[in-house]
Amino acid sequence: MKLTTWNVNGIRASLNKGLREYLLGCDADVICLQETKAMQEQVDLSFFSGYQALWNSAVKKGYSGTCILSRVPWLSQHIGLGICEHDQEGRVLTTEYADFYVVTVYTPNSQAELARLPYRLSWDAAFRAYLQRLEAKKPVLVCGDLNVAHQEIDLANPRSNRLNPGFSDAERASFTEHLDAGFLDVFRVFDQGPGRYTWWTQRTPDARTKNIGWRLDYWLASQSLQPALKSCIIRDDIHGSDHCPVEIVVA
Repeated sequence: MKLTTWNVNGIRASLNKGLREYLLGCDADVICLQETKAMQEQVDLSFFSGYQALWNSAVKKGYSGTCILSRVPWLSQHIGLGICEHDQEGRVLTTEYADFYVVTVYTPNSQAELARLPYRLSWDAAFRAYLQRLEAKKPVLVCGDLNVAHQEIDLANPRSNRLNPGFSDAERASFTEHLDAGFLDVFRVFDQGPGRYTWWTQRTPDARTKNIGWRLDYWLASQSLQPALKSCIIRDDIHGSDHCPVEIVVA
């Protein structure tokens, strides 16, 4: 089974910049998208047949949002965390399959000067508890933009970014708590090398060309799934967003 995740930073714009071609060519069984910034009825996916679609759009129009496209019928679905405080921004979707759950997430950004850090940490704790409740039933695969570079190897300029959103000590420690709760950082199971990023700022000219990036997009997996994990690849050759897709294969 092949699964892929991609923060498309606006699905309507991305469809005209490479997403359409990627959807048609990636041959994934499950496709998870974040930061869709649209309602389902605003997006024409009629060209892409054979997939069920599940959407979670933010109350605020043109903001956040997630989507799962699946050609494997799911057994059940769930929208959000079931917590009103955290379910206004369309950040979480869950689909259940025979051997595992798939959860896609667009984690809140801590914003400039870490203004939203307290909420972000509260969100992380609630999300982690949600994953643990699922895992009590069956293994879990988690994917999406978790808005954190976990280790210094996960961004090009760790020293100058140490107190910035996405690389604060508190956010990194919170991500470590995800791993301590029993989840694997799947990419690092297969690749321990530097310079492997999934996001490049549009504020720095030629950041992507020069590979001045961050690894913000992840697959996490219950440790019990490790024998089934066959590959995890960052598709930095794919354009259409300031992020790129991350693909995994599960036996």
